[in-house]
Amino acid sequence: MTLTVRTRVAIVGAGPAGLLLSHLLAEAGIESVVVDSRTREEIESTIRAGILEQGTVEILDSLGDHSRARSLGHRHDGIELRVDGEGHRIDFPSLVGRSVWLYPQHEVLTDLIAARLAGGQDLRFGIVAERIDDAETDRPRVVGVDADGQPVVIDAEFVVGADGSRSVVRSTVTGSRFGGHLREYPFAWFGILTEAPPSADELIYSNSPDGFALISQRSATVQRMYFQCDPETDTAAYSEAQLWDELQKRVPGTTLEEGPIFQRDVLRFRSFVAHELRRGRVAIVGDAAHTVPPTGAKGMNLAVADVILLDRAIRSLLLQGDERRIDEFADAARRRIWKAQHFSWWMTSMLHASPDASDFDRLRQRGELRSIVESEAGRTYLAEAYTGWPFATA
Repeated sequence: MTLTVRTRVAIVGAGPAGLLLSHLLAEAGIESVVVDSRTREEIESTIRAGILEQGTVEILDSLGDHSRARSLGHRHDGIELRVDGEGHRIDFPSLVGRSVWLYPQHEVLTDLIAARLAGGQDLRFGIVAERIDDAETDRPRVVGVDADGQPVVIDAEFVVGADGSRSVVRSTVTGSRFGGHLREYPFAWFGILTEAPPSADELIYSNSPDGFALISQRSATVQRMYFQCDPETDTAAYSEAQLWDELQKRVPGTTLEEGPIFQRDVLRFRSFVAHELRRGRVAIVGDAAHTVPPTGAKGMNLAVADVILLDRAIRSLLLQGDERRIDEFADAARRRIWKAQHFSWWMTSMLHASPDASDFDRLRQRGELRSIVESEAGRTYLAEAYTGWPFATA
């Protein structure tokens, strides 16, 4: 038998975008069903980085006691750019009056899931969405199967694809799962998680003759660090001693706190923006709609910006019968998406060494970095983009 579920909004994907949208719609009295192919444990235990813009933290405050971003997260009032072994601090509050919070994405998801379940929302794990039918009608449907292989149909008034970079919903909107503007980068990050105290109070972005490195954090006892590598690098190719040597030589001027390395991975870089963000009564948000390199810390924050716009558009559509905001959604979202794409590309190209870079390219890059760190206008632009442009208010 086919299980048929009826709701106002069907959301595919229990990531930050899908869960937050469900929460915001519930505040307006709009019921939704969120489905995800993963289990709750898989979602909450997949460790991913998280730099939250101030605006994102303020949106998460609406979760009330379920949001731990301010209590467990760490507010950072700046970052350090390391150029030629010299540290240059970008002071966010003095430049733009805002900050960011270091709060991993899996913790955000834990908070959102707890809030959704406490609010009695319909959140279903282990359901694989296979396709979307009737997108151009006022009753689009999600067709899939549950964990036991039984057919499931979710009959809704609007469908949202928040199902990540391998989105199934995207093909309904764009005509192809790969329909979009794509840029691949010729380098990646070799990342480690280590049991050690922090090596610095704030994140260090280091451009050195030996290549880029990022010294980040997770907690008082676990740290995250990265260095630029070839995308085909084998994670087993380095011993622990070699990894520490590679990281240390790329952060001259700072002695890294070392400890046991318990996780290592290679993170490939790509930029993507889907050709379309909406078709009929189906829309895509977050990584289903776009991805960015991690250098600018835009990924989850850009998803939140999408959700704020889509929430208001769906409220107008379903509560007032007004289609203007949903018609304007894609163009409104693209304005921020492409600003974030530019900032992420700019930070990436300014800090990383291209494999085919000439001496001219490397010296020009150092000149660009010094144009930023030695200019208040340059530091202000970086601080404004890094901490996040204001979310739409109307």
